[in-house]
Amino acid sequence: MKFDIVTIFPRMVEAGLAEGVISRGIERGLLDVHVHDLRGYTTDRHRSVDDVPYGGGPGMVMKPEPLARAVEDIRTRRGGPDAVVLLSPQGRRFTQAEAVRMSALRHVALLCGRYEGMDDRIRTLVATEELSIGDYVLSGGELPALVIVDAISRLVPGVVGDSRSVEEDSFSRGLLDYPHYTRPSEFSGHKVPDVLLSGHHEEVRRWRKKTAIRRTLERRPDLLDTAALDDEGRALLDEIKKEQEREP
Repeated sequence: MKFDIVTIFPRMVEAGLAEGVISRGIERGLLDVHVHDLRGYTTDRHRSVDDVPYGGGPGMVMKPEPLARAVEDIRTRRGGPDAVVLLSPQGRRFTQAEAVRMSALRHVALLCGRYEGMDDRIRTLVATEELSIGDYVLSGGELPALVIVDAISRLVPGVVGDSRSVEEDSFSRGLLDYPHYTRPSEFSGHKVPDVLLSGHHEEVRRWRKKTAIRRTLERRPDLLDTAALDDEGRALLDEIKKEQEREP
């Protein structure tokens, strides 16, 4: 899986790539991630990447020429990306389903915005899609780029050591994850649920599935509208709702 990230703060992105899952994927040769300094694609002596907006208004706007040159350089030296993603609050919401879709691609380029945003001609002429990681304002696209690379990379075979961990992650099946516990079995007066100490694998599996559904119903009921529940899952959901009706 190949990623190219275009930013005016390359060290900020490189620091996020240097640890954890992404770093291990790069070391194993499963991920090929290049960070490009946008200022390297300017032509003036001040290395300007922004200018005042037409029509007036506060802030500065990122110029189209350096961004277009950066993407053209990526195409020449790294091959044509399957997706050129503009990271922007105006983009489509990035979800686990989007991560799964993009994990099937060979090559993704990510353009990190700053200031008041990019000249809109970049969206029209260069980007193939526009993504946002949430309904809030960040100072730039560097953190969203790292989020997207991390989410996609986890789905690349071999990047995460235990594939079951990926399969059971929150949102992978449309549900929140079940609670996790480790030693000691009692901490500050709180005990690990007895079922997890029972050694009965079928009961543990059912408890985990039921608590994942209960947690989703309580915290993110909207997810249940699209969750892929099997017959057992639907029966457990009905069981949970009946239990809630009996609660005082």
